Amino acid sequence: MSLLVKNIIPVLDAKYFGIDPEAIIDAVSIDSRSLQNGTHTLFFAVVGPNNDAHVFIDDLITIGVHNFVVTHIPEKCSDRANFLVVEDTLDALQQFAAYHRSLFDFPVIGLTGSNGKTIVKEWLNFLLSPDFNVIRSPKSYNSQVGVPLSVIGINEKHNLGIFEAGISTISEMEKLEKVIKPTIGILTNIGSSHDEGFENLEEKIKEKLFLFKNTAVLIYQKNVLVDKYVSPKTKAFSWSFIDESVDVFVFKKEVENKNTKLYYRYKGNSYGFEIPFQDEASIENAISCLMAMLYFDYDTATIQSRMALLFPVEMRLKVKNGINNCTLIDDSYSSDFQSLKIALDFLESQKQYQKKTVILSDIFQSGLSNEELYFKVSKLIVSNNINRVIGIGETISAFKDKFANCVTFKNTAEFISNFENLDFANETILIKGARSFQFEEIVYLLEEKTHETVLEINLNAISYNLNFFKSKLKPNVKLMVMVKAFGYGSGGLEIAKLLEHHKIDYLGVAFADEGISLRNGGIQLPIMVLNPENTSFSAIIQHQLEPEIYSLKGLHAFLKIAKHKNLKNFPIHIKLDTGMHRLGFEKNGIDELIATLKGENAIQIRSILSHMATSDDLKHHDFAVSQIELFDKLSSRIINELGINPIRHILNTSGISNFPDSQFDMVRLGIGIYGVSNDATEQKYLENVGTLKSVISQIRSIPVGESVGYGRRFVAERPTIVATIPIGYADGISRAWGNCVGFVTIKDKKATVLGSVCMDMMMVDVTEINCVEGDPVIIFGESPTVSDIAKKLNTIPYEILTSISQRVKRVFYR
Repeated sequence: MSLLVKNIIPVLDAKYFGIDPEAIIDAVSIDSRSLQNGTHTLFFAVVGPNNDAHVFIDDLITIGVHNFVVTHIPEKCSDRANFLVVEDTLDALQQFAAYHRSLFDFPVIGLTGSNGKTIVKEWLNFLLSPDFNVIRSPKSYNSQVGVPLSVIGINEKHNLGIFEAGISTISEMEKLEKVIKPTIGILTNIGSSHDEGFENLEEKIKEKLFLFKNTAVLIYQKNVLVDKYVSPKTKAFSWSFIDESVDVFVFKKEVENKNTKLYYRYKGNSYGFEIPFQDEASIENAISCLMAMLYFDYDTATIQSRMALLFPVEMRLKVKNGINNCTLIDDSYSSDFQSLKIALDFLESQKQYQKKTVILSDIFQSGLSNEELYFKVSKLIVSNNINRVIGIGETISAFKDKFANCVTFKNTAEFISNFENLDFANETILIKGARSFQFEEIVYLLEEKTHETVLEINLNAISYNLNFFKSKLKPNVKLMVMVKAFGYGSGGLEIAKLLEHHKIDYLGVAFADEGISLRNGGIQLPIMVLNPENTSFSAIIQHQLEPEIYSLKGLHAFLKIAKHKNLKNFPIHIKLDTGMHRLGFEKNGIDELIATLKGENAIQIRSILSHMATSDDLKHHDFAVSQIELFDKLSSRIINELGINPIRHILNTSGISNFPDSQFDMVRLGIGIYGVSNDATEQKYLENVGTLKSVISQIRSIPVGESVGYGRRFVAERPTIVATIPIGYADGISRAWGNCVGFVTIKDKKATVLGSVCMDMMMVDVTEINCVEGDPVIIFGESPTVSDIAKKLNTIPYEILTSISQRVKRVFYR
């Protein structure tokens, strides 16, 4: 892409105010945090429900970005950059992408559906790329923002596009259709995802089919509801397991080992092919791919050979602990230019060390000459301040001189043989390679070796839940997020980095050592320590943490240290007790508190807070209201008598939802960000963050009368197949979850916990489940949820989450 600003103005129907209409644009951005923003970037200041990118324009100008699409020009920014003023910046981004799409005339596959879009897209890329130069959506870029960003990646060398489109409510698909303009449509499985955005299934199908209103052909599984809404202008190319009138009738499935052989009838002849999967979802996705290959007129031999090589699609970037104090970002299954940009942004948001290394394979399907491609890659590497590049592949090795501090290897085997000489330590490492390079072997070498139980943390879900609660806040209300107790068991530092990336206002921890750990990890956000011991005040000051002061004894102790260190206006937070009766200044102590604080300049009261006892239980609504009223009264008195203007906050997660008129200046978001709500209706709108996983270590059969585990608390009343899982109470699983009270999920089926939970193991009943040793096991996540477990054990989700031992490896992913 290379456009002049003046040529973009009519495309967007924008009003121009600026300094250089001849400025060249070669990149588009919506992320103010990206290190890839530069002089030739066109920045769209997108306004969302919780964020307005206009507030970052001044900072962007300072670092050299000079071209903006805006709804208004921020103060002090006019005459400093080029501004294209439009009514809606998201609409403008879509208009720009639609214009860019109109410059190219080649087949474009548009994909939508409830499930399977990304997998079908990645499989089609694999199946068709030997014969086409493919441009496709990176990762799951299928939203109102992701689709235009994907389409803008098209260049002159591409001759096939594959773009997925996702929607969550009505009137969205029509906008995406204008951007993608697919010539070939594929409708994948229609399920229950995002049902809440539609009145019924028919409305959802009708909305999704807007994507195909101008396609020459629509590939889909025969369905009377779909038929009802397919445009008469569109040629249907359908398949089915049951309706023989379709174009492709799949008449037989044979399962053998871990493979499935499918037999189909097409144009009067019968054929077969094999795929390395057995689950129904993969079978349906594979048939969608078969249909596309048939449409492109591939011969049977090619279909058979390529389909047999299909692979599990890794759709997420994973953060893992590495050897020698390293952090790994595992993106070891794809290597294309668009997804490299995304991975580098993710690296920046998750880096735990200043030193950054990228291990990169040859890049395929870029649509650029090698010279141009590796010039662009080197620019990306420089803009993201990468310290070291390790290139693997014949092509990248030939362009080694384009990278500073670069070492290259011809193949992965050569890298592995030189592994000991590469000195990986105290750095963040992005591992990004095309599937054919088998970079999973590199990940294995670099990954810290722990046992097979992991807690997977979905960073996208945390971002989603954060935005959900942000949407409930009044304008200008600040947000503190609690990351105490190791981020409620999820991992404090990694989550704090994500929250810092989202530019929240405060982090909250319980004790000083938690805050110090975050500071040592590079967190710069203000951090409030809610339960500081007097002995920790010196460390708090040293690490620029901000203590909550809840007693006169603590206040005098802190003032003594502050004066000894000659501090001026050091931030503290005053805690009031309004009825929780745990910590805080009571009503009868306010006079002495005010007297002590008057005239003190060693400290500054940054905030006044209290804690609600019953915000989650509307049976105690009146008591909660009395707390809020008392807090307002006491805090107002302190403010008036001291002549100060601190932040005031009393609401926690439940309070945000149940007492929206009492947000004051800030709220404190706790377990809600981790996907747990005390309100069943609200819970439906939150995404699951943590999934505790393990594997089956061993399977055995026991006859009637035999027992399982310590104390013989389970005795088989029928022949029983027992699976042993390597997780126990030392990992945080309550012993009360044993003895047929609890269950785990294997192959989407419940497996009851048999006998006592051991220290490092539990045993489950898999008599009715077709499973083998090594199969994955869900301890909690979507089923059972932590709320399910808490309810059964007569406790709260907090206890379930925070009990998970730190010996359980945390894996963070997007």
